[in-house]
Amino acid sequence: MEGSKENINEENPNQKGNNNLIKYIFIGTTTIFFITTIVFLSLYIHEENKNDEKDLYNNIQITDEWDKKFKLSDQVNHKKVTFHNRFGIILVGDLYEPKEKGSGKLAAIAVSGPFGAVKEQSSGLYAMNMAERGFIALAFDPSFTGESGGLPRDLNSPDINTEDFSAAVDYLSVQDDIDPEKISIIGICGFGGFSLNAAAIDPRIKVTIVSTMYDMSRVIAFGYNDATTREQRYETKKTLAAQRITDYKNGYYANQGGNPDERPSEPLFLQQYWDYYKTDRGYHKRSLNSNQGWITTAQLSLLNTKILAFTNEIQNAVLMIHGELPHSLYMGETAYQKLETANKEFMQISNAYHVDLYDNVDVIPFDYMAEFINKNI
Repeated sequence: MEGSKENINEENPNQKGNNNLIKYIFIGTTTIFFITTIVFLSLYIHEENKNDEKDLYNNIQITDEWDKKFKLSDQVNHKKVTFHNRFGIILVGDLYEPKEKGSGKLAAIAVSGPFGAVKEQSSGLYAMNMAERGFIALAFDPSFTGESGGLPRDLNSPDINTEDFSAAVDYLSVQDDIDPEKISIIGICGFGGFSLNAAAIDPRIKVTIVSTMYDMSRVIAFGYNDATTREQRYETKKTLAAQRITDYKNGYYANQGGNPDERPSEPLFLQQYWDYYKTDRGYHKRSLNSNQGWITTAQLSLLNTKILAFTNEIQNAVLMIHGELPHSLYMGETAYQKLETANKEFMQISNAYHVDLYDNVDVIPFDYMAEFINKNI
């Protein structure tokens, strides 16, 4: 009987193995579920934080009102659009397209500039006029300025602002009504230099038009007419280095470089800038040139970078437009001489100054610009 009792209480070895297996499966499943939950929550929290940082970094606030310095043409349609560059900055643009588009895909143009301006000023005027001539045209605010994103505000960067043009090409290339093989860019003033730099790195840009160009890296590094000495450059570096400490202590970046409240007595080109940016003709509340200017240390990267270093490698067409009289003419002439593309042209406008090519529609050669693009795409 005792033997029978022991046999009754003794656990079956197979049953014991099954119980252990079930126990291990339960523990393993619970562990996997726990780990998965932790990972999921971590990813969720990380993504939420990343989105918060992205929102803070870009802080896009788009106005719905028509606040341009020109009237909307009755020949074009207009809408606000957004796109992003490789640095994760969201850019805001005004897209202009002809009302009579036809059925085929159209050629497109990305436009930006002048340096310190916004798309409600010259670049929008250029884009709208090119849309009247059959193109889909995108005028955009560069990174850190206007309605576009990026922190800190009021900053410029040779790399990022060049990338802004290529980002605009990205956006235009994927639109259903645009032929990605027929995309051009227009750079005005300081963004004329950035447009050439973009054309040097991005062969998708079939035509580059440069209007009243500044080479910002040249003028920041060497002053107007290359008059800055090596010692003066060094003193500038010392001043900017000290400003970095001041900004860090203060917790914000100091600005300088906007046009003064009072019209300067000289030189002539500063008077002409004032006449555009500080009067009803061109003043805009988001324009750096109309208001507080760039942050003081924004010039650091331009002081040490040559944006036109590789423009001799551009193989596509380039049209450079300059007035006959402006102080900036020498920068355009030097940039043009460096170009080695067989398809380049320098167009000089008689009796025109630098700022005349910002908004004087009787001077800006829109018809020829359209002809040059159509001939070369």
